[in-house]
Amino acid sequence: MKGFYGRFGGRFVPETLIPALRQLEEAFEAFKRDSKAQEELKELLERYAGRPTPIYYAKRMSEAYGFELYLKREDLLHTGAHKINNTLGQAILTRFMGKSRVVAETGAGQHGVATATVCALLGLECVIYMGKVDAERQRINVERMKLLGAEVKVVEEGSQTLKDAINVALKDWVRNVRTTHYLLGSVVGPHPFPEVVAYFQSVIGREARSYFEKAGFLPDVVVACVGGGSNAIGIFRGFIDADCQLIGVEAGGLSDEPGQHARTLGLGRPGILHGAFSYLLQDEYGQVQKVHSISAGLDYPGVGPEHAFLKESNRVRYEFCRDEDALFAFRELSRLEGIIPALESAHAIGFLLKNASEFKGKRVLVNLSGRGDKDLGIVLGGVS
Repeated sequence: MKGFYGRFGGRFVPETLIPALRQLEEAFEAFKRDSKAQEELKELLERYAGRPTPIYYAKRMSEAYGFELYLKREDLLHTGAHKINNTLGQAILTRFMGKSRVVAETGAGQHGVATATVCALLGLECVIYMGKVDAERQRINVERMKLLGAEVKVVEEGSQTLKDAINVALKDWVRNVRTTHYLLGSVVGPHPFPEVVAYFQSVIGREARSYFEKAGFLPDVVVACVGGGSNAIGIFRGFIDADCQLIGVEAGGLSDEPGQHARTLGLGRPGILHGAFSYLLQDEYGQVQKVHSISAGLDYPGVGPEHAFLKESNRVRYEFCRDEDALFAFRELSRLEGIIPALESAHAIGFLLKNASEFKGKRVLVNLSGRGDKDLGIVLGGVS
């Protein structure tokens, strides 16, 4: 069924949002067929963002841990993360729809920075919503957004994190839909948002698949961190039909106690959040639970519906990494390879290092979704 991945996905929203979502769906389908828009996106991804990103063989890490570690270097993109793949695409789509204003949510700040960047590039008005907790953890990214001309609005309701930023951004979009596009940052939300974001992020998987096919082999395992899930879907889509094990790594936080982790697929159950039917962390009364991760980009109580489908169809294995193991991986990759990863990506690395014996002798590809400059304050302060 259109808009669904198996039984997950859909469009469970107030009637006031339906016309805007239909308009977006129609515009997106036209955008994909428009050769001029596609050529503009291709050129900006190459000349502005810095695609294609390389595959790097991490020789010292491989020797230390007994498996061949390859990194898809999304951290080398302009703004320092995979987020710009999606923001460039949706910003061009915004202009394609004849709109002049963008609203967006952000957790770790990378999506906010990437949104502010492309709005500056294309001359679009930009408003970014960010939970107070995340804004305090990522002050540098807040200042970067402001420098780029965006208005940053700090959300002080609810848990003051990504979930609440999405809530407020959706309300803004409903009020101003005639002039405004909601540039959602992950593969979550009502149809067509999960498909829109996955479409723009799938360039990661296409490039990675092409690299390995030219090399004459495919990785045995492909690993990516999962919060909402855009970087993981981006790389998984390149290998869904291949004989590769796919592993998504969620934020294990401090423990499995409620409010101490963000293990949506590991410990959650199906329900509706932000307009889509997927897995989410909820209590016995169906109320959304608080979550925790040392990484601001992973502290989300839901997950994209495509991930829920991939879990139930047993195509992707979903695991977790605790805060302390992510911190260890952050330092280990920095020390052995001279690459400082984002804490989000460090969860994928941390899971591998914790379970190195399982992958002994295998070729493992990790989507290094971002760089860790933004996280130095958190890391130096220890687990929070």
